[in-house]
Amino acid sequence: MFYGALLLTGANLLLRLVSMSFQVYLSGRIGAAGVGLLQLILSVRMLAFTLGSAGVRTCALYLSAESLGRGRGVRPVLSGCFQYGLFFALPTAAGLWLLTPRIAGSWIGNAAGEEALRAFALFLPIGCLNGVMTGLFTAAGRLRTLVAVEFLEQGCAMAVTFALLSRWTGEARSCLAVALGASAASALSLGVLWVLRREGAAGRGRPPYGRIVRMALPVGLADDLRAGLNTVEQLIIPRRLALHAGTVNAMADYGVLHGMVFPVLMFPAAILASLADLLVAEFSRCAGRRGQVRVRYLARQGLRVSWLFGVCAGGVLFASARPLAELLYHSEAAGACIRLYAPLLPILYLDGVVDAMCKGLGQQSANARYNLLTSLLDVAFLWLLLPRWGMGGYYFSFAATHLLNFALSLRRLAVTAKLRLSPAPALLAVLCGAAAALPPALLTAREGLTGVLTPAGCYLLALLSLWLLFRVVGWRDILWLRGLLGLGAGRRRSPPS
Repeated sequence: MFYGALLLTGANLLLRLVSMSFQVYLSGRIGAAGVGLLQLILSVRMLAFTLGSAGVRTCALYLSAESLGRGRGVRPVLSGCFQYGLFFALPTAAGLWLLTPRIAGSWIGNAAGEEALRAFALFLPIGCLNGVMTGLFTAAGRLRTLVAVEFLEQGCAMAVTFALLSRWTGEARSCLAVALGASAASALSLGVLWVLRREGAAGRGRPPYGRIVRMALPVGLADDLRAGLNTVEQLIIPRRLALHAGTVNAMADYGVLHGMVFPVLMFPAAILASLADLLVAEFSRCAGRRGQVRVRYLARQGLRVSWLFGVCAGGVLFASARPLAELLYHSEAAGACIRLYAPLLPILYLDGVVDAMCKGLGQQSANARYNLLTSLLDVAFLWLLLPRWGMGGYYFSFAATHLLNFALSLRRLAVTAKLRLSPAPALLAVLCGAAAALPPALLTAREGLTGVLTPAGCYLLALLSLWLLFRVVGWRDILWLRGLLGLGAGRRRSPPS
């Protein structure tokens, strides 16, 4: 698991770094308001993609893995999933094309997004079929091929967008350039995966239409509901925020938060995202073998490592928020938002790992209920609080709903894995993190990369010293890490199976 996590983490970090660099370039090119408009367009596109996919990627992954496990080819599964995907994707694309003027004018509130939405509608079926192919390659265990194709896709999207932005100006054409870049990259990815596919010699037969429908439709309906609530949430933020008396430019405020701040905050989460993906499979295997001892061991270690990592990441971003935002975006508002949201990172990061553990233990329906509940609360809070409190209302809604989701998921994990959780170590780690933020605050502010690295390094040094002093980390952790790396004595402390 450790070495697999390293491989996936390296790829995820590099992809997120490229994506964030591209986001920095876009923010400098089209401004905060343009980034906000683009985020709304992408939110609508994600909803259309979810409707058009109708759960087909998950279905293709499961049925392909089953066929390969039984020594059969996947041609019938691939054919049936393609037909199922087109059955939903084509009407969804047509609906998005016809409703584009109303969506841009009434939902988004800016007609400049029409051309980009039409481009996404035109290429929507290709994106849905691409999801089928990625499901097939994931089931076949061809992760390196997927990573390589993903890098190719990202490079194509950036190259096409750069080329178009060098000739076009204005919000409408800039958003269209991003849409065409993403669409061209999706088409290239589908073509490459189709050429590299391996269907198997025994892959003839009638597609399993019944199983595809029975499996994909429930997943698709759950995804549609979640994506619909998320899109509603994104669309109402600028509109309700504009009703606040202290708001000068609601779209710019929205763009700063969602297009600049959140990509920076969630960049370190790529490390835990890889761990979470591996934990789903590992917990599923342990549950199948009834390995409760190993489940509890992995749960405790996963919770502890994720929490400590979240404290580190949150503290580093808090200490270097203003110089980092100035270096990336030349924006004081982005720096203030990074510092405001950074203390929430331990909960946000740990919540993702807890969700993965619950999925591995077969608690997907519980996770879906919690996500639905918090999404509904989020929409209600935003509708009521944004006109009164502005961005303060958004912060309250964000913190309250994520904390509730985390508490519910953690309780479900504790009950399912039969864990006894003590809040004292987590609280001590946070108190040390808060104390470690004091020395960087005393440093003289600097600009550039030095201004970012100096407070970050000072914070990490102070945090590690306090953790060692109060025994938040100790020799057992060092021996455990040595065991992961295969360095001698640490191997004797292997986890139970």
